[in-house]
Amino acid sequence: MLSQWLYIGIFLGVSLFLPAVAILLARILSPKKPNKIKNSVYECGIETYQDTWIQFRIQYYLYALVFLIFDVETVFLFPFAVAYNQLGLFAVIEAVVFILILLGGYLYIWKKGALIWR
Repeated sequence: MLSQWLYIGIFLGVSLFLPAVAILLARILSPKKPNKIKNSVYECGIETYQDTWIQFRIQYYLYALVFLIFDVETVFLFPFAVAYNQLGLFAVIEAVVFILILLGGYLYIWKKGALIWR
């Protein structure tokens, strides 16, 4: 039993050691010659002419989060679509429940007005 914990300990040690070494090496070996041009704000090749720190409306972030949630969740439906002919009744019911949960979330954000562009 102790040998099984030893493998887990070695795995955790290596998994903490390797990223730490990579970060440390990058910090040591990276060039450090800051100047005004390198520290300036870069916006798609266009020179900024006003204050670059502006506040965006929260609506943009809500659209992005809603898109991300529904996009990722619909990816989970892909296996059901691929293996539809081989699924049993339980799997089909699970897919329907999943779609109903997605639909409920969509109706909730629609009712809250999160999809209205202002």
